[in-house]
Amino acid sequence: MNNKKNLKKDTLSKAGGFLKNESKEWDKDNQAWWDWYVTLADNSNSNSEDTLLELPEPPKKKLPSKIELKQELARPYNTTNKDITTFQKNGFIKLKNVFTPSVIQALRYEILSLLRKTFTNYYEIKKNRFLSLDMMWLKNNLIREFVLSSRIAKICADLLSVTKIRLYHDNALVKESGCGRTPWHYDDHHFPLATNDVITAWIPAQAIPVEMGPLTFAKPLEVYKLVKDIKFNEFDTSYDKKINDIFKTKQVSIVEEPFELGEVSFHHNLSFHTASENKTTQSRIVLANTYFADGARVVNNPTMISGDWKKFIPETNPGEIVSSNLNPICWPVKN
Repeated sequence: MNNKKNLKKDTLSKAGGFLKNESKEWDKDNQAWWDWYVTLADNSNSNSEDTLLELPEPPKKKLPSKIELKQELARPYNTTNKDITTFQKNGFIKLKNVFTPSVIQALRYEILSLLRKTFTNYYEIKKNRFLSLDMMWLKNNLIREFVLSSRIAKICADLLSVTKIRLYHDNALVKESGCGRTPWHYDDHHFPLATNDVITAWIPAQAIPVEMGPLTFAKPLEVYKLVKDIKFNEFDTSYDKKINDIFKTKQVSIVEEPFELGEVSFHHNLSFHTASENKTTQSRIVLANTYFADGARVVNNPTMISGDWKKFIPETNPGEIVSSNLNPICWPVKN
């Protein structure tokens, strides 16, 4: 990585500023974390009277067999030198045709099934919500294939230019119809990992038009330096507003583009990103898998911004190397 040596953390402390109350650890579940977190987004420019864009359900495809799905998720993707250079310069990359439409449809059906099982009266409570599921790979075989996919893991290792990566966690990120913005942030705030070799694969379970709220990035990667010292505020939208104002003042390039079916984005933990509101009648369903370079340690002082991190990294104390059974090596694959 051209800039890699400049991005390495030489400390077990997190970058950025925190308010006094925010330094405590999170003491609720992951859904409660998301319910709180989306309140920190500035939605003052949105119009609640806007009519939602009527979208049909994604067209039905023939579902793959278990063997076909497994084979596709294990088939190597040709990551080019240009892909790696683009990722390392901008902090993110979107790759087309990572998955076929039938495999993506299988993923969408599975996450929808899990939502119905997890949330009582799902269809009644989902409006305007940001719903989340995590650690699905431990109990669901299809999700496990996606999360431990060597196809995805190798792409991540290639983009980070590391030889061995582990899983941090999986997340189903479901921005329901009418849900507002996701605040500007970078994942370095959220992951209690003392390394900058951290990457998230953001896998949409349908095509995402701009009206649905695709992941939106600030580029290049180095723009995080403009805002990394802004104090995070757990009580209001001031942090989100300050980030947005600085990006506008500095004329930072913002990339908000639709996702084609089968397209996947990969972003670095220092990449600043957001997502606009879902102005459509369909759920925006995404599987987000986060991976990190083997050998990383837990930071010395995890905070509430890291959410329920002990669930994701069990039996590991601050300052210790992460190597639990819930953080398996995903690349290279054991023969």
